[in-house]
Amino acid sequence: MNDCIFCKIVAGEIPSYKIYEDEKYLVFLDVFPKTTAQMLVIPKDHIEWVWDVPNLGEYYEVAGKVARHIREVSNIPVRQMVYGFEVPHAHIQIRPGSDDDLNGKQASPAQLEEWRAKYSLI
Repeated sequence: MNDCIFCKIVAGEIPSYKIYEDEKYLVFLDVFPKTTAQMLVIPKDHIEWVWDVPNLGEYYEVAGKVARHIREVSNIPVRQMVYGFEVPHAHIQIRPGSDDDLNGKQASPAQLEEWRAKYSLI
């Protein structure tokens, strides 16, 4: 889909702070996070709804791998949400921490780089 912001991130047209990437999925930091280091797990193919991802178990395995890694390196709880109508591209939100400490305020490049360095699996 040409106007999908997530497809543009996958294509490299919009820069992102990648946490994990394989041939089917991409995990990157949300620049308007609700929590410190909130990330999005997306399929690289444009699929509108999470429930339509062809191998849903594989998709959730990627989300679980990243969430377990966050717990290992920081010893904090990790929540996940399947929510959002703003971007019509399947995405799972991974929200480290126990509360919404940032409330959707834009993160600075320095914050994003710090989180990327701490949590990256690449």
